[in-house]
Amino acid sequence: MPTLISQPKVIEAAGNKPKIIEEFIGRVNSNTNAVSIARMRSPSGWIEPGQTPEFDEYTVVLRGMLRVASASGAIDVRAGQAIITRRGEWVQYSTPEADGAEYIAVCLPAFSPDTVHRDT
Repeated sequence: MPTLISQPKVIEAAGNKPKIIEEFIGRVNSNTNAVSIARMRSPSGWIEPGQTPEFDEYTVVLRGMLRVASASGAIDVRAGQAIITRRGEWVQYSTPEADGAEYIAVCLPAFSPDTVHRDT
């Protein structure tokens, strides 16, 4: 039988400024370990610690621009574009432009604080 997710759960975000993470599907809201799907809204000037996650992340930018830094440089992902980051690779996300960004993130397997491995 299909499972309706009537609303997301807001999850605390890492970074220098408040960012809204609304998890629709994942470990917190639907007890799903295989995948997580969340809508993110980050303000202008937000930056999170770098990370070397144990999951692949598929991100679609809906509004604004998301900067994704990696060991090989930075990529600016704009509204209507997407990016894939692979497990085991160091990445750092930020929203440096004036309007911040809104985007959907899909993690396989589901995001977990224990498997994101943020820089300290």
